Amino acid sequence: MKKALVVGGSNGLGLSLVYCLLDRGYDRVIIADRDYPDINDERIEYVKINLLSTEFEIFDDYQDIDTLIITAGFGRVALFETITDEEIKNNFRVNAESVIRIVKRYYSKLKSVQNFNCVVIGSIAGLVSSPCFSVYSATKAALCKFIESVNIELEKSSTKNRILNVSPGSLKGTRFNGGKNNIELLKELADEIVSKMYNKEELFIPSYEDVYKNVLQRYYENSHDFGLSSYDYKCKSGRLTKSDSNIKIGYLSGTFDLFHIGHLNLVKRAKEYCDYLVVGVHKDASHKGKQTFIPYEERVEIVKSIKYVDNVILSKPEDIDIYNDIKYNYLFVGSDYKGTERFDRYEKFFSDKDVKIIYFPYTTNTSSTQLREKLREDY
Repeated sequence: MKKALVVGGSNGLGLSLVYCLLDRGYDRVIIADRDYPDINDERIEYVKINLLSTEFEIFDDYQDIDTLIITAGFGRVALFETITDEEIKNNFRVNAESVIRIVKRYYSKLKSVQNFNCVVIGSIAGLVSSPCFSVYSATKAALCKFIESVNIELEKSSTKNRILNVSPGSLKGTRFNGGKNNIELLKELADEIVSKMYNKEELFIPSYEDVYKNVLQRYYENSHDFGLSSYDYKCKSGRLTKSDSNIKIGYLSGTFDLFHIGHLNLVKRAKEYCDYLVVGVHKDASHKGKQTFIPYEERVEIVKSIKYVDNVILSKPEDIDIYNDIKYNYLFVGSDYKGTERFDRYEKFFSDKDVKIIYFPYTTNTSSTQLREKLREDY
């Protein structure tokens, strides 16, 4: 059975590669992505992941694949001074760290005498200096050098398997840099990538002869002048941005008293939907007619320490009041609130805004109410 895993396969080049694999007779293609793919085929399996919060053990469930393709990655054209600390962290986590960690999960297959195909999308920005694209370029440079180095190790281990580094420049047909998906525009490129993957090639730069051979030559001849020219080109192109409008912000609020596994699962699930998760902590539980056992300051510190949480703030009586402060894209809440007067009002308020309310099903795990009742019984 021919089985592939495509990380980031829900759109753009990733989705085009999925179609190509199916056309080439793959029996099963697993798409691992944050968004559900726009494809209807019984050979497709979808697993929801967010590379900013993924527990990489999830890839242990897909060790029967013979092909691994990683296309996930993001960045924006901007002066370094406008890049936030959060963007720097997230760029390296998604574009470099997560890719390397996923490859590590399948390294024994790569090193094996058995055939194993692997493609990773790098970038021409990782091969040359790229001012106004500095952080993205740095993450892709790390990735390109990682692939180059590991391929040497694979060669020395006598396996024929290699990682194909596909390092394109700008591609039409993807949502990168504000473009739109058009799978037809990427079909020929996807087919060429798969062919080179089968041939165990190590580096593929699309449009090399037409465009990038000259680009690389100019860079190697005088990297400083090349950088100055690249800077001027990006500034004149009108592509510079001042903030990252592609970052999806999520918000949830809670008391988080007597912290337990239910709280952790709620926060973890919320992070799967967004790039930046803000958690509002209630000062007390008076809005529910209850008392809190743990002081507010200590509850804040507990929530701050959770790796899925990016920022903790004091909540407000109404979650929509927070919207004016942080302009979130997702509001997370328990499903027991759906249909209530309060959230019907919220739905109406957000109807003309880029906000989606996500209702998480109520679970039967440990709850703060159960813990309170137990404490009363014991004391």
